[in-house]
Amino acid sequence: MEAKKDFEGRTAVVTGGGTGLGKAVAAQLCARGASVVIASRSKEHLEQACSEIAGLGGKIIGIPCDVRQPEQVESMVGGAVERYGRIDILVNNAAGNFLVPAASLTPNGWKAVIDIVLNGTWYCSSFAGRQMIEQGGGCILNIIATYAWTGAPGVVHSASAKGGVLAMTRTLAAEWGRHGVRVNALAPGVMVTEGAAKNLMFESLEVQERLVEHIPLRRLATTEEIARLAAFLCSDDAAYITGDVMTADGGRWLDEGFLALYARQTQTRV
Repeated sequence: MEAKKDFEGRTAVVTGGGTGLGKAVAAQLCARGASVVIASRSKEHLEQACSEIAGLGGKIIGIPCDVRQPEQVESMVGGAVERYGRIDILVNNAAGNFLVPAASLTPNGWKAVIDIVLNGTWYCSSFAGRQMIEQGGGCILNIIATYAWTGAPGVVHSASAKGGVLAMTRTLAAEWGRHGVRVNALAPGVMVTEGAAKNLMFESLEVQERLVEHIPLRRLATTEEIARLAAFLCSDDAAYITGDVMTADGGRWLDEGFLALYARQTQTRV
């Protein structure tokens, strides 16, 4: 069945859009008629993603951008506006993460994740948000994780960063709602890594299978189904939703045993 074209006439910016979930979100928005700008540090990833997505029915361009650098973010946002005239949707998907016990985390490891996830989300939201306010509205969607509010072993850097993004989401929703700018978050569960049967965060397929046993739906998420949820939150169907978080983790948060296994996986990396 052909995708509905409910994003025609709208421009979307997706960070980390060259691979994985970001590429799936860009493909979903493009197929539904949006003009899409994907941002990534990798020119190679951008070129490949644009080539794959271009035939889906919308327009897509890639702009190299390191979200850790505010001047690059400003240039990327300016390039999107110059090309398409406006920014209606921003999906802050760029992220960095790795499993490490907190006692072994180096200052550089901490800074690397904080810079991408927390600072990068703010830089993109700040520049794109001002454009949205000026044009009379828009939608920002931040990709986080459930450990933003629960915490989890092995991800103190990522949990701290995403916890900050959650606070940012709600604060901006409260401030910018009067300008017609909605700000929400999406917390997906563990997803199948692009091009692989397993998520590359885990050491082996066996470890992943043990973790899956603690997910009530007994499987990992696919990037495509999470992308559809992202599109919903950016669509008019969600026009009265702001400052909220949608969780899509197969019910994983219901099982504390998942965190225990996650902790044991982390300790193998000491």
